[in-house]
Amino acid sequence: MQINLISVGTKMPSWVQQGYNEYAKRMPRECELVLREIAPGKRGKNADIARIVQDEGQRMLAAIRPGMHIVTLDVKGKGWSTADLSKAMKRWLESGQHVALLVGGPEGLADSVRKSCHESWSLSAMTLPHPLVRIVVAEQIYRAWSILKNHPYHR
Repeated sequence: MQINLISVGTKMPSWVQQGYNEYAKRMPRECELVLREIAPGKRGKNADIARIVQDEGQRMLAAIRPGMHIVTLDVKGKGWSTADLSKAMKRWLESGQHVALLVGGPEGLADSVRKSCHESWSLSAMTLPHPLVRIVVAEQIYRAWSILKNHPYHR
């Protein structure tokens, strides 16, 4: 299985890349974590934000391969504990499908993306900076995998 973190945003600070890479490289080949960056729309003083979000959503959906299990990361989603994520990961592994975890831009996800998902996960009721979300998701994916494998990291 491959878990694709499809996230709006490019040109992240080095600390974000280092944090994400630290956890992504720990994942085994059987459950590889891959980052796919989506270029954000240009935001300016008079930008049409609704159109920008819609365009970002189209590019996110285009990055999803047919048959993938789609999970949005959305404040409106269901809050999962690490144990819940581990159970979800077990389901994903058993299904044999690749997974797409979708993280929107500053204004969130396009409605078209929300409508296409199979599950919606909320990391927190708080608004988190998008660069930090990448690291938190990568760490939680690794932690959930470690629970499944009885690896000592999760303790």
